[in-house]
Amino acid sequence: MPSYTVTVATGSQWFAGTDDYIYLSLVGSAGCSEKHLLDKPFYNDFERGAVDSYDVTVDEELGDIQLIKIEKRKYWFHDDWYLKYITVKTPCGDYIEFPCYRWISGEGEIVLRDGQAKLACDDQIHILKQHRRKELETRQKQYRWMEWNPGFPLSIDAKCHKDLPRDIQFDSEKGVDFVLNYSKAMENLFINRFMHMFQSSWSDFADFEKIFVRISNTISERVMNHWQEDLMFGYQFLNGCNPVMIQRCLKLPDNLPVTTEMVECSLERQLTLEQEIEQGNIFIVDFKLLDGIDANKTDPCTLQFLAAPICLLYKNLANKIVPIAIQLNQVPGEENPIFLPSDAKYDWLLAKIWVRSSDFHVHQTITHLLRTHLVSEVFGIAMYRQLPAVHPIFKANATGGGGHVQMVQRAMQDLTYTSLCFPEAIKARGMDNAEDIPYYFYRDDGLLVWEAIKTFVAEVVDIYYESDQVVEEDQELQDFVKDVYMYGMRGKKASGFPKSIKTKEKLCEYLTVVIFTASAQHAAVNFGQYDWCSWIPNAPPTMRAPPPTAKGVVTIEQIVETLPDRGRSCWHLGAVWALSQFQDNELFLGMYPEEHFIEKPVKEAMARFRKNLDSIVSVIAERNKNKKLPYYYLSPDRIPNSVAI
Repeated sequence: MPSYTVTVATGSQWFAGTDDYIYLSLVGSAGCSEKHLLDKPFYNDFERGAVDSYDVTVDEELGDIQLIKIEKRKYWFHDDWYLKYITVKTPCGDYIEFPCYRWISGEGEIVLRDGQAKLACDDQIHILKQHRRKELETRQKQYRWMEWNPGFPLSIDAKCHKDLPRDIQFDSEKGVDFVLNYSKAMENLFINRFMHMFQSSWSDFADFEKIFVRISNTISERVMNHWQEDLMFGYQFLNGCNPVMIQRCLKLPDNLPVTTEMVECSLERQLTLEQEIEQGNIFIVDFKLLDGIDANKTDPCTLQFLAAPICLLYKNLANKIVPIAIQLNQVPGEENPIFLPSDAKYDWLLAKIWVRSSDFHVHQTITHLLRTHLVSEVFGIAMYRQLPAVHPIFKANATGGGGHVQMVQRAMQDLTYTSLCFPEAIKARGMDNAEDIPYYFYRDDGLLVWEAIKTFVAEVVDIYYESDQVVEEDQELQDFVKDVYMYGMRGKKASGFPKSIKTKEKLCEYLTVVIFTASAQHAAVNFGQYDWCSWIPNAPPTMRAPPPTAKGVVTIEQIVETLPDRGRSCWHLGAVWALSQFQDNELFLGMYPEEHFIEKPVKEAMARFRKNLDSIVSVIAERNKNKKLPYYYLSPDRIPNSVAI
């Protein structure tokens, strides 16, 4: 009688093992086997991290093995199981791999097919077509769209973490790691003793050092020592947490009445302001998105205030970016003066603090939450709904209140497909000339990583799509793209998201956007939060007094009373510490421990991708040597595979 050797690999994450009964059936072209209980006498099967082998003898020839069925029945109580993969050695000595990489919950049956990636047009056998269709039907019931707030991208229909499909919940380690990181922050940063002091102001700037941890040679310590300087203020728009706001100023906005006379002491080329603009030396950061937004009212004991500044910046003769004018609200007038470097020290400093606070709000809610997390969720839900596990695109991507709502609703107007294409976004802001703006490391490193991802994606696409026609006729791919457009972007034509993809070139760009957004872009705007935001005056999460309406009246005491109180400062510090930590066993860009692809050409493409990324790591490391402010957020060895933080 024919005998097969079945090898079963259980995941290594917490609680991945199971004590339930596991049955296996083999489905071949000539017949289906009986159910076989996978059980060794006097042995604890399917332990966490285990790889167990079993001999399965069948009564008759099965032909080519097409599917395997796994059935789980409870032993004492339902015990979830994370199945990595199953391999089958046939009587002829051939090995067939059946990737799974998902949780099997409760009682029931799952059906797996071999790991070779296939488009729908490649499946000619009825049983495989049927498996493909049923998998998507099941997924579409699990992954439903829901409107969380009007105007937001649609999200997954789940009210809390446990409502999510098991396969996309945080691993237990991830959730525990984040909580522990936050708790560790509160303990290791020695700030627990201040948490009860809500509404209690600090005494002066030096008082903030009581909750600041000095870690030798870090960016955070340099920020603390130099945060009041104009050079440090300007540098952050290029390489800080939110390096996406600055753009070249082609014309002064009508609501910013700055004149040459106001700023001539800042201009170093003996030119008028208009001439400096013509030569491309003037830049602008406009926080008009915040105009009229309601401040957070969740804390009834603390009044909080927002501004909507416009900041004008100048590229000096040393090619450094420095601020030359700040207006704290959008409508010019006597009670909305334009602050200048030539003003009294504390007038200018408070104006810069207001800009930094506004930048913090936009960074957290728009740059970080909307444009990485929420967008990646859209791509992820659409992928699960429309692409079966056997689809090559699924395999390539399977890597792992109040005013804020108003902000997202407004920002959705600017969330376009082009703005997610990294090179196009840089160019649209006039920031693409490396010789002209030489210290924009976010741009330089981002372009390297973008091209590496795009090259890898193009190689994979070439393996599975022979022509543009095959792309256009791949209905599963088209349904995926349509889901993103219709549900994620709410069917808005102005978003520029395609409704369909008709060429290999466009498919490569689209997939690069998906991967870059969830990996590199997220890393660039997430992992520097402790570096740049731990010194509270440099990134105040809240302001407790309104913006000044006149010059010459600001005092150090007024600034400290405006900055966050002791309790809120401590909460903020713990949060940015926890968000900036890598998780244990983090998987970085180019790492694919889950072998969704089994084909040699794709594995070779992955190896080339990793080699390309390694060379980028070397380039960035060489550039950072001896730099007082190294930029490493887009070094591939620091870019996790996903936004899961």
